[in-house]
Amino acid sequence: MEKLLDKQIVDQIREAFAQLKEPVQILFFGSAQNCEYCAEIQQLLDEVVVINDKVSLKVYDFQADKNVADRYHVDKYPALVVAAKDGEQISNLGIQFSGVPSGHEFATLVNDILMVSNRDSGLSPAVRDFLKNLNEPLLLQVFVTPT
Repeated sequence: MEKLLDKQIVDQIREAFAQLKEPVQILFFGSAQNCEYCAEIQQLLDEVVVINDKVSLKVYDFQADKNVADRYHVDKYPALVVAAKDGEQISNLGIQFSGVPSGHEFATLVNDILMVSNRDSGLSPAVRDFLKNLNEPLLLQVFVTPT
């Protein structure tokens, strides 16, 4: 099978991943049936996680592993969650992609892996204070479509 990431991209990711501090767990939710891009997304993730041993991948079937999908608030597939990994403990930080992380979204995926590994959102103190004062859950979704 032909690689999705060429040597130049792999080298750029390897350079970026040199900054990884703590382990990151990627959870991929797909399906062997009725999922047009699941195989390609899993191949892409397989190619990313072999670049640095601080990044690992677990693959779940959305229907068969519905309890795991529910635990990570995954309500559609294909989807992936970028989570913090501390030993056997996986911490959901709320970073989730639905669909194919390609184009600009691929760069966002790499940046999210770096952010999770550093265990710091990069938010300013003012924004952190604002978020501490939220009294009810807030669902923030960003939708991107190719143009």
